[in-house]
Parts: sequence; C-alpha cells; structure tokens
Amino acid sequence: MFDQLTEPENLLALLTAVGVFASILVVVMPMLKTDNLGNRMKSVALEREKLRARERARMVSTVKEGRRKSAKKREPGALIKLIVDKLNLRKALADEKTELELIQAGFRGQSPLFVFLGLRFGLPFVFGAAAVVYFYFVKTRVEGDEASIKLYCLGAAFVGFYAPLLVVRQIVKKRQLSITQAWPDALDLSLICVESGMSIEGAFRKVAAEIGPQSVALAEELMITTAELSFLQERRVAYENLTKRTGLESVKNVVLSLIQSEKYGTPLSTALRVLSQENRDIRMNLAEKKAASLPPKLTVPMMVCFLPALFCVILGPAMIRTFATFAAQ
Repeated sequence: MFDQLTEPENLLALLTAVGVFASILVVVMPMLKTDNLGNRMKSVALEREKLRARERARMVSTVKEGRRKSAKKREPGALIKLIVDKLNLRKALADEKTELELIQAGFRGQSPLFVFLGLRFGLPFVFGAAAVVYFYFVKTRVEGDEASIKLYCLGAAFVGFYAPLLVVRQIVKKRQLSITQAWPDALDLSLICVESGMSIEGAFRKVAAEIGPQSVALAEELMITTAELSFLQERRVAYENLTKRTGLESVKNVVLSLIQSEKYGTPLSTALRVLSQENRDIRMNLAEKKAASLPPKLTVPMMVCFLPALFCVILGPAMIRTFATFAAQ
C-alpha cells in the first residue's frame, strides 16, 4: 500500500485532488460566509428598540406617578389658577423674561408660574395688613406721625410685591454659580466620553450621572437636554434650550460649538478641549477675584473687633502701672 502511494503517478493524482479541493473551497467559502455586520446591525437595532420601549414605559409610569401625587394638591393649585385667570394676572405681572427666570431657577411648567403670580398678587396685602396691625395695634403710636405710618405700610406692601421676584433671582444666581463651578469638569468628562466613541447623548447621560454629587442643577439640565435630543425633530433646538435654561455665556459657547460640529462635521473633541481649558481659566479668575476682594472687606471688621482688643492688651498693663504709681504718691 505504501509502495503504491509513493509511486509518482499516485502522488501526482493525490496532489491534483488536493489542489482541486482547495480551489473549490476558495470559491465556495465567500458564498458560505454569513453577514456578521448585518446581523450585528440588526441586533443593535433590536436593542435600541428595546431601550426605547423601556424608556417610554418608564416615562409613562413616571407621569402616572406624578399625576397621582399631584391629585392630592389639585384643589389649592386649581384655586390659584382660577384667581390668576379671573384677574388676568399673567398679562399684568408676568412677561417672557419672568417665565425665563422661573425656568432658570428650576421651576418648570405652569404650576410654578401660577404660584409666583399668586404670591406677587397676595403678598402686598399680607405685608401691608401685617404692618397696619403692628403700627396701629401692637406698637404704641406717637401722636402726629400718621403720614409716617402710612408710608411704612405702603413700603411693606411694596416689599411684598417684589419679594417673590427677588427670591427667584437669588435662586437663579445660586443655580448659575453651581453650574459655573461644575461646568469645566463636565466638559472634561464629555471630552473623555466623546473620544472613547460615545455619542453626545450618551456622553451627556454619563456626565449627568457623574456630575450629580457636585452640581445637581447641571445634572438636571444635561438629562433634560439628553431627552430633548432624543425626541425633538431638530437637535439645534435642544442645544439652544440648554442655553436658555442656564443663561450662562460659557454654556452658550459650548452649545455653538456643538451646533457647528453637527452642521459642518468639524471635530468636536478639539473644541471641547479648548472650551474646557477656557472655562477652567474663568473659574480660576473668579476665585482669584474673590480672594482679592477679601482685604477691603476685612478692614472694617478688623478695626471694629480686633484693634480695640489689641489696644487693651498692649496698653492695659502700662495704664495699670501708671494708675498704681499715681495712687502711691
């Protein structure tokens, strides 16, 4: 058997058979190869549909839960809305700037607007009535100061009228300060996510989860932007809404870079790196400015509180010895 295989004719036939089999295999293998890319794309599409269905179900459950919770507060809210609509307070006491300030303060929807208008309408009467009760019934009134008391009551009503607006503006400043302090770190995290291959929606979602302990306001705004990017028809509108809700120039610069990147296809990572460094420099400049303003602010407290005690410690023993010397003489 071995002698037959070693014969030249048989070896040539065996090599010819192997060559034919290899040729057939080379031709047939591409036909038998499965479309892995198509299968992977189908699996990704199915996974995306599952995620979308899960997110929709979660949103529906959240809305239902919110409706159940708000059902208990329906009566006071309905009463305030009725008063606002009957007196047309929305046209008289609010404008687009007022609504924008409420949004920047974190109060979204119509209910906070109705509460704000109700407070601006009702607090002047409350403060004025409190001032009348205090000056006419609690405090002993001096004869001849009727005009001053009326002026004080009008001033109390004026304070009540502007108190809600001042509170909202203070909340806006506090919220903007929180966003400003955390914005450079958020840009660094976004840059890492984008360079790792994540989409801008995934990057914002990841950054919102990581930046939450540092700035709840920024995490909330990024999550809202992520939702708007998923459901709005124009992504540019979602970016512009982020600028309106924050009211910060640094956020506006980043938003313009994002819009330009999606419109013209410019590299987003380079813009994020530059803007991150600029915002970090701005944050450092604000800290240096605040530190430089401390000496003038500390001058008066030091003169009032520190220097008298220092003079007592320095001059006290000398004065005691002087008095003792004069007493001995």
